[in-house]
Amino acid sequence: MGEMDGLEVTECTRCPELVDSRTQIVNGTGPDDADLMFVGEGPGKQEDQQGEPFVGRSGTILDDKLRDRGLAREDVRITNCVRCRPPENRDPTTEELENCFPYLQSEIEQVDPAVIVTLGKVPSEHLLDRDVAVTKEAGSVEQAELGDAVRDVLICVHPAATLYDSSQEETLDAALDEAAAMADGGGSGQSQLGDY
Repeated sequence: MGEMDGLEVTECTRCPELVDSRTQIVNGTGPDDADLMFVGEGPGKQEDQQGEPFVGRSGTILDDKLRDRGLAREDVRITNCVRCRPPENRDPTTEELENCFPYLQSEIEQVDPAVIVTLGKVPSEHLLDRDVAVTKEAGSVEQAELGDAVRDVLICVHPAATLYDSSQEETLDAALDEAAAMADGGGSGQSQLGDY
């Protein structure tokens, strides 16, 4: 059904429709001990082709926003709720999210981030297991039992939201400021964020 090698899912056939629509499995990228972990919904067309999360327009926005805070993509872990591109970029189904959840749980356990930042409605609702009004709740932090521990989850708008609604930029900036501060000040002492 599915296999993991460390943080990488190497083989998976749990979701027949996603297996048919994907070019490849898109695993998370970044350090295996990152203090900051970003969780998106799932790969889009460019991510599916390149095999890396957040490489399209929203990835460019995220990279720029990280750079504004003295961070590089290489400093953070970026992953998704599902690792295979849903056809026509539709939202993943509840079943698909559940099928992929053990991989995400395992990745969270192994990386052990100080804070998990959910990018958008789907990952926010998936990890917090409740309805989330993302634009109203962006920047708020909640504890959620994920993997083997209770973890800080920071709700954030999806970077692409700023493409369609420029007023979301302030919301995104504030949430990322909070995330950077939490990763720098809290967590496991592994943080080198202050050095950049």
